[in-house]
Amino acid sequence: MKMFVGGEWLAGTKQAEVRHPFDGHVVDTVPQASAEDVERALAAAVEGARIMAKVTAYDRFVMLRKAADALLAKQKELGRLISLEEGKTITEGEFEVTRAATTLEVSAEEAKRLTGEVLPLDAAPGAANKLGFTLRVPCGVVVAIAPFNFPLNLVCHKVGPALAAGNAVVLKPASNTPLSAIRLTEILLDCGVPPLALQCVTGNGGELGVQLCKDERVRKITFTGSGEVGKKICAVAGLKRVTMELGSNSPLIVLDDADLNKATDSILASGYGNAGQVCISAQRIIALPKVYDELIARLLPKVEALTCGDPLKSSTRMGPMIRETDAVRVNEWVHEAVSQGARLVTGGSRRGTLHEPTLLVDVRPEMKISRDELFGPAVGVLRAANVDDAIRLANDSRYGLSATLFTQDIDAAMKFARHTECGNLHLNWGPAWRADLMPYGGLKESGLGKEGPKYAIEEMTETKTVVIHLPADH
Repeated sequence: MKMFVGGEWLAGTKQAEVRHPFDGHVVDTVPQASAEDVERALAAAVEGARIMAKVTAYDRFVMLRKAADALLAKQKELGRLISLEEGKTITEGEFEVTRAATTLEVSAEEAKRLTGEVLPLDAAPGAANKLGFTLRVPCGVVVAIAPFNFPLNLVCHKVGPALAAGNAVVLKPASNTPLSAIRLTEILLDCGVPPLALQCVTGNGGELGVQLCKDERVRKITFTGSGEVGKKICAVAGLKRVTMELGSNSPLIVLDDADLNKATDSILASGYGNAGQVCISAQRIIALPKVYDELIARLLPKVEALTCGDPLKSSTRMGPMIRETDAVRVNEWVHEAVSQGARLVTGGSRRGTLHEPTLLVDVRPEMKISRDELFGPAVGVLRAANVDDAIRLANDSRYGLSATLFTQDIDAAMKFARHTECGNLHLNWGPAWRADLMPYGGLKESGLGKEGPKYAIEEMTETKTVVIHLPADH
């Protein structure tokens, strides 16, 4: 495939292979953008921003609405492409396409809702005969840097709101999974997005990211990825708006009155979906003493029943990790925890990029598998004395993206909602749940700003205040 820069599809001078995580075969090749390519993309985006500023809200709605329909029409094709480049199961890949279509659909609707407000200036002393109102205008050039784990939907969460708000976008997809983003670029252009308003630059983020993020022509950066990279982006960004969707190690608390069948189903879905490569995966299961053993007993056979293998086979329920180095890291963390006293009840082995669904119990808060972001298919179970202790353990983290409580006790639920330091809080389902229209973002080192089309658009637009000084007889 080619990248799209300056209104043209370019092959570039160097190519990089995109390999299937399961067996390593080459799916396709993409260009490795040069510094000159990035400069061309930025210059084109400046002109694209001028063009987009003149496109009406209705026309922006039409473009994105058509693109949403086009995604659904290509669901199987795109679902397979996602599975090939990222490694998630074909079922997960096809589901991601439907979510991406929803994200563009909601973005399209929000394009028609960019409103300002009338200001009651005569409520200020000495401000009689003044009429004020605000205008919301696009930022201009938005740099969107996307992760590998949802290579279509998370790109849509950046590109959709940016275009809906009337901006131009320079998209840098993850180097492991650029193919879905390239196909999305083709679809958006076919649906009427002006060619200079969308650039898709492929290549290594470490080489391209600084050039993109420090450029003064860029007004907004939206990034999803690791905290380490997010901090580097913020350090070079300067006076720009930034949205940072970073890491987590999401806690899931199980109280004595919890529905354990629902809790274990939720742990299975939230802990092992996409081989655990989800920033809001259930990583830390915090259970009270009365339910601790029974929870593990009910969870164990469900984890053991997960079939791990070729993601293109319909019978596979969990695919490979994106890179073998990640599978190695997860395995090392698991066995480090065992060496420190945790008990491995199932899993714990790997073969290449395939890491077995793993369940650890008697995990302690100071273990790396509890403190850092694992981003892999292993779940650790910890003990808590009571609800207050469970909330304390949940908050004992530098992260704060998503958390869950299982209970029927409204008082405990409200205590959890008020005192748990996370941007997304769930009652009686797992932390890895997200409606694409909702505000989504973290506290502490889990990031800055909110995603969800309505909320992303607020951060991709700027406000002008207009004051009309009327004659005294008005």
